[in-house]
Amino acid sequence: MKIIIVENELYLAQSIASKLNENGFETEIYSSIKEAMQSDGDVYLLSTNLPGQNCSPLITQFKNKIVILMVSYINNDTVGEPLKLGAKDYIVKPFMIEELLRKIEHYQEYQNLKKHTLLYREYMENLLREIETDFNIEKLTTPIVIQTNYQRLIDKVVFDYAHTHHKLLSFIPLGDKGWKEKISGGNTNTLLYITEIHTLKKTDREYLLDLLKNYNFILCTTTELESDFETITLNTDSKLYDQNEILTIDDYVKFIVNSFQYKFPDTELSKKLGISRKSLWEKRKKYGLFKKK
Repeated sequence: MKIIIVENELYLAQSIASKLNENGFETEIYSSIKEAMQSDGDVYLLSTNLPGQNCSPLITQFKNKIVILMVSYINNDTVGEPLKLGAKDYIVKPFMIEELLRKIEHYQEYQNLKKHTLLYREYMENLLREIETDFNIEKLTTPIVIQTNYQRLIDKVVFDYAHTHHKLLSFIPLGDKGWKEKISGGNTNTLLYITEIHTLKKTDREYLLDLLKNYNFILCTTTELESDFETITLNTDSKLYDQNEILTIDDYVKFIVNSFQYKFPDTELSKKLGISRKSLWEKRKKYGLFKKK
């Protein structure tokens, strides 16, 4: 990790750099905002009392990095406005290097969590992209039980709902042994997404439904379930291929055509299916799977 130190007091900057180097960081020192804006660092330690220099452009340019302000005193100009522009935190001079290291470590973990969250979100969106639903997310209220013939359909509904309403989501498959502790030890402000209730014995089902009276949740079930909670049914006729399912030949062809018709020309698609182009056209007509222009 490279740390850029923007400080006109050379002795102070060198002292900070030396201690950071001892802790395994690479450092660069700049006394000019203009020069520092040409740098490429992971963390920016920015002094806010550089004579005759405006810190705002640097903060704005690197707001997606970790910008920590080094201030001699706290007021709107040294802390308030820079934080609004995108600086992550501040530290008051003089400071102990341990305090600075804690701040750097904290925001490094925060940045990594943001990247991981984005990765998982993009992965889930890609995984569920081909699943079609005309369900209006705005009509969904929780807690709720959703009965379905296809869990991945509800996966899409739940992730869309959580994203739209900025809900923290906790996934709890009841096939896992620790589901009781996961629910009881969770945050009551978190939306629980619960699946695999068919794996529970009757006594455990009763325990679960009683426990859930204190939580906000969406419970997905592929079998009928009696409870006192609001229950809706969402089914689909266009299930995607699943390794745990055996599809009919017609369902398999329908899935392949629907999934790959925009990735391959008809000549190649029909060849991969082992059928003629005429047969492919007939199946398109049968399933209503003509390409959208």
